[in-house]
Amino acid sequence: MAEPIISVSGLRGVVDLTFTREVASRYASAFALTAPSGGIVVTRDGRESGIRFADAICRALNSMGRDVLNAEIAATPTTGVLVRDSKLAGGIQISASHNPAEYNGMKLFSADGRVLSAKLGQMVLDTYQSSVDPADEEVTFGNLTSIRDTTSVHESLVLATVDRSRIAAKQFRVALDSSHGAGSLLAKPLLEQLGCATHLHGTPPDGQFEHPPEPTAENLASLSHTVREMRADVGFAQDPDADRLALVDETGRYIGEEYTVAICLDHVLKHNPGPVVTNCSTSRMSEDLAAKHNVPFYRSRVGEANVCDMMLSQGAVFGGEGNGGPIDPRVGYVRDSFVGMALVLDCMAEQELPLSEIVDALPRYAIHKAKVEMPSDQVLDAMGRLQRHFADAQADDMDGLRLDWPGRWLLVRPSNTEPIVRIIAESETVNLSQSMCTEARQVLEA
Repeated sequence: MAEPIISVSGLRGVVDLTFTREVASRYASAFALTAPSGGIVVTRDGRESGIRFADAICRALNSMGRDVLNAEIAATPTTGVLVRDSKLAGGIQISASHNPAEYNGMKLFSADGRVLSAKLGQMVLDTYQSSVDPADEEVTFGNLTSIRDTTSVHESLVLATVDRSRIAAKQFRVALDSSHGAGSLLAKPLLEQLGCATHLHGTPPDGQFEHPPEPTAENLASLSHTVREMRADVGFAQDPDADRLALVDETGRYIGEEYTVAICLDHVLKHNPGPVVTNCSTSRMSEDLAAKHNVPFYRSRVGEANVCDMMLSQGAVFGGEGNGGPIDPRVGYVRDSFVGMALVLDCMAEQELPLSEIVDALPRYAIHKAKVEMPSDQVLDAMGRLQRHFADAQADDMDGLRLDWPGRWLLVRPSNTEPIVRIIAESETVNLSQSMCTEARQVLEA
């Protein structure tokens, strides 16, 4: 049987092909063996296949002597809140994030309510790959209980980060696409608490995607149309597990995901200045905004766990990843689309400006992405050629190879799961970013 795509942060695969009940049970058992004592919460993002995987995972955990709290459908950031609020040993979210409907997967949470660190994730991975049967005949089976109220604590934490009355006074019209994932369960009451008139699309959370779940401009054409048709003030788009948020402005223009963190960051730093962390593939906007507010800025390796590690070590007041994943420590160390919604609305209410003007006032950059097929044993030499070719750049090998020039940068990093090298370039123009990627690709393939 083919193996799922697996890393220290979780796994995903095609249902019944590379991701099966057996794989899910083994991975959950490996997690139970490495986690501290205590109960574990299990959640899922709404995909139809999630029900049977939840059943298999709950059974595996119970057979390891673990008490399990089955929270059914819940967003990934909500899972983190539930772990902390219930003082559990960890959590398992069943989700393939933005992958197509035929996929599903698992994401693991530690006792502090965040995605497993690389160190803890490696322990689970090593245990999973050891193929050791974790069963112990002497273990007493754990209990299985349900959580009725999964969202109220998370909702309260998000609401506490903004001026609720200021937002409510604006009576914003919001178009929301939850992509038939877990997002609407919290987004609907949250937006009601903020006094918004909301048009819901992409509900219920049943995994019956009406468009590919990746929140790109092409996939969100219907949301842009809805924004224009209902004259909404903003369009919000969540991915199926609701840890990412893309924006559409009041004209129906797709703003995308990179601007989510930037808008939130600028707004937070006005009221609570402090260190900022984003990963090394996130737009330079965040670095510029940190300089604007005269606060320290740090880059981490790609990956939510790496961002959170650095946020904790640097005492960051905000962070995130450019895929639309803001991380607000006041709510939790998890990418959170609900944090993004609340902060964007609060920014609009405070500035008394439409989203389009707020976006246009931010630093403007253009990102372009490409990839090159390359066996792993050729990557090191290729990176060396690249660094010699771009000898005038400031080089950083923290995660792949990042090359910086004034006003532009290039990141080249090998995939952890595929024999490819990813290329990302950002500059002040689309043409320049494209040409940087093309030049890098030619050097890599030489």
